[in-house]
Amino acid sequence: MTPLYYVVSFIMVGFHTVLSTFMDPDGGAAWLLSIVGLTIVIRAALIPLFVKQIRSSRNMQLIQPQIRELQKKYGHDRERFAQESMKLYKETGTNPFASCLPLLVQMPIFFALFRMIDRASRGEPRGVLDQAQAVQFGNADLFGAIPIAGTLIDPDPGGTSVRVLAVTLVLAMTATTFLTQRQLMSKNMPPEALNGPYARQQKMLLYVLPPVFAIGGVAFPIGVLVYWTTTNLWTMGQQFYIIRRNPAPGTPAFAAKQEREREKKLRKGEAVEPAVETAGTTSTATVTEAPTASGTPAGRQQPKRQTRSERTRTSANGSKAGGGSTPPRKHPQKSKKRR
Repeated sequence: MTPLYYVVSFIMVGFHTVLSTFMDPDGGAAWLLSIVGLTIVIRAALIPLFVKQIRSSRNMQLIQPQIRELQKKYGHDRERFAQESMKLYKETGTNPFASCLPLLVQMPIFFALFRMIDRASRGEPRGVLDQAQAVQFGNADLFGAIPIAGTLIDPDPGGTSVRVLAVTLVLAMTATTFLTQRQLMSKNMPPEALNGPYARQQKMLLYVLPPVFAIGGVAFPIGVLVYWTTTNLWTMGQQFYIIRRNPAPGTPAFAAKQEREREKKLRKGEAVEPAVETAGTTSTATVTEAPTASGTPAGRQQPKRQTRSERTRTSANGSKAGGGSTPPRKHPQKSKKRR
């Protein structure tokens, strides 16, 4: 953990130094904002990993029909099913564990911050924090009454104020974890991907992670709860942006994006076709031919009704142009019977 202590403390001390130019350096607000700055730096550094997670998640959704076919074919042979599944993952460039990578990378940083706050509350420095900064960090309190090292199960000396803020942050942390996972499943997963192993994994994360964090949150210091809640808000906003701008095909988010594009074209006066419902979602198709002044699209000419004289004249012109065409047919007359 020593290298992480240096990384985490270096970023926090840098933010605290800047914030101390216009804030009280001994106050809890400066240190809590330093923790928020630490969160932003860490999450910005994890953007490439998050993009990889989104791509892998999309590939997992798209290959679900193939996974189900393999399950039907090799359901009786688990070893063969695992081999064929890994082969499919390799061919499609899919990593089934990529969705957990951002969480796994953040956990060591989370524990490093937890240990730093715990040690600082005892006056023990870690990383680049010297003795004076460790004491200042450990004794910092918010609003003059809520120590950032206080927890829900050990609120002294903040008492009720610490409990209220800790419960609020625990609920916020749990709610943002649940909403982030639910946003992925409800908006960016096609209907056929909501069944199968991948869907079960996502549902497990949806209902298991929030209670785990809620139970563990009772022992987290206020500073750690601020870090984790800020991380969840960042993840939820980043995921919302990715899903809105680049949704997976065949998902409700993809249909919503097409509808927005259709409305945008209508506002610009461009011609569009009405929305068509396909496989549970609504899609739109754009008319590629611009309408003429009469309202008929260019390249499409409506047939006109001709009179008998016009048809005769057209036929005669065609005969002259052909240079010797078939003579007109003579209608056979009925022979008169003689009595």
